[in-house]
Amino acid sequence: MLRVFLCEDDPRWLKRLEAIVTDYIAFTDYDMKLELATHNPAKLLNHLQQQPAVAGMYILDVNLQHELNGIDLAAKLRQLDTIGKIVFVTTHGEMAYLTFRHRVEALDYITKDQPEKIIEKVQSCIDIVWQRYQDGFLEKPRFKVKTGSEVQNIDYEKIMFFVSHASQPHKLVLHTDNGRLEFYGTLSEVAESSPDFYRCHQSYVVNIKNVRRVDKAQRIVEMTNGEAATVTPRKIKTLLKAIAE
Repeated sequence: MLRVFLCEDDPRWLKRLEAIVTDYIAFTDYDMKLELATHNPAKLLNHLQQQPAVAGMYILDVNLQHELNGIDLAAKLRQLDTIGKIVFVTTHGEMAYLTFRHRVEALDYITKDQPEKIIEKVQSCIDIVWQRYQDGFLEKPRFKVKTGSEVQNIDYEKIMFFVSHASQPHKLVLHTDNGRLEFYGTLSEVAESSPDFYRCHQSYVVNIKNVRRVDKAQRIVEMTNGEAATVTPRKIKTLLKAIAE
């Protein structure tokens, strides 16, 4: 999933940009998510330090009412996400040259003096980022599994669930769409490695993107490949909520 982040200090523009992004993602059904919309650049940086993004999309105002302006913020974002795409939306068109001087590699620089074109331009940027992601120009995040001396990179979309090994402590079994892999690790670490992973049971972590249905009576989670994981009664409600988001 591609994550989108907004940083805009004007509450009215922040609300407007948030609506443009969420409405367009819903309309196109792109596998994208508006993860954070904030007026505070420090909050955005802290979020990314806690939950790093790979190939995120960042829509930033230039003249933020903060010790960091939008271009300085972009430079720091570039250190955290070297292949993410940055779009500036601002009233200060004359500052566009600074994006080149700071080498932040902006995808676009959209000025607010033509509000009737904002929607079209933001949507166009979303289309470009999504297409480059699909075409492989942006690296798709993969889950790294070390088996012996070999490291395998598994596409997140192929992961069904993780389950504790039946007989070997500290070992997990990864169920993919068409196979299994055993490796050493903990379910806690796995659950924290992706927002799409949800620990639904003491012994299971499921990929909510690949849940077909949840059987409340049988307390099982059926995956898209036909396999099933177990869910505890107290986790059913929060699991369903996570799937719906």
